[in-house]
Amino acid sequence: MTVHTRRVAADEGETRLDRWFRRHYPALTQGALQKMLRTGQVRVDGRRAEANTRLAPGQEIRIPPLPDAPPPDRPRAARALDPRDAKALEAMVIHRDPQLLVLDKPHGLPVQGGPGIAKHLDGMLDALRFDAEERPRLVHRLDKDTSGVLVLARTVAAAAQLASAFRGRDVEKTYWAVTVGEPTPPAGRIDLPLVKQGGPRGERTTGAEPGDRSAARAVTEFRTLDAARRRAAWLELKPITGRTHQLRVHCAEALGCPILGDGKYGGAAAHMDGLPGQLHLHARALRLPHPGGGVLEVAAPLPAHMKETFAFFGFEAPRTPKPRRTA
Repeated sequence: MTVHTRRVAADEGETRLDRWFRRHYPALTQGALQKMLRTGQVRVDGRRAEANTRLAPGQEIRIPPLPDAPPPDRPRAARALDPRDAKALEAMVIHRDPQLLVLDKPHGLPVQGGPGIAKHLDGMLDALRFDAEERPRLVHRLDKDTSGVLVLARTVAAAAQLASAFRGRDVEKTYWAVTVGEPTPPAGRIDLPLVKQGGPRGERTTGAEPGDRSAARAVTEFRTLDAARRRAAWLELKPITGRTHQLRVHCAEALGCPILGDGKYGGAAAHMDGLPGQLHLHARALRLPHPGGGVLEVAAPLPAHMKETFAFFGFEAPRTPKPRRTA
């Protein structure tokens, strides 16, 4: 294969460069792409680019020789799935329309792959094609141990619009958490910048020291929905920014009330005898602009381990409303 160029299609605007390559050249590994970017072999409109460069319609991408790559427009082959996994994925769908899917992701299911992760949602998305020609695409993420609402785009155009909405903070996110201890005051706004740090157990996020220029601003609004004699509290959390582990760090460090089951950020203090040990953080609801127009509101019911804890403390969650799309 010789060097050639490809023009970014009209419906591929705002797509990350690495995701564009993954879509058109699925045999190309991320490592190989990074090497070509570092050495300047891949260029956008004649300029060097990075993996996270956002593309615009009409831009020209220089494609160097790609050994063993399939033809550019060859569709990705569906991966063989255990029928039980496929059925479980279909059962997670709480909303479906021509532009997007909404899942109720269970606790413990990784969204993407990584070291030691053999099964993850991204690797099984062919099971959720339904009547669409295209494979669904991730447009945002949830931690492995966080349950709840997760949105998938069903077309390239919808993926670009949804990704832009999440990046531009046009999406209202509501989380529920059970914390060890009751925050004082019971409601407010947390503005604690965060930094990422390495460690023997992997990367973690922590509150930044004053003046740390590497810190990223992180803002969360919170309010206490119920409490149990200061032993525990049911919080509603609304992240204004979207930093890694933001809600977990804000609860543990800014409020002094770690999320129940969060040993990573709360240590032994995050566990209570007789209660489930899983992370008690649930992506309860999203309100977002729909790619087809209007606004979609969707919510997910509590996972089983949080239902058990709610019953123990006497917290009464309202019924989960059905998805609703308004003009």
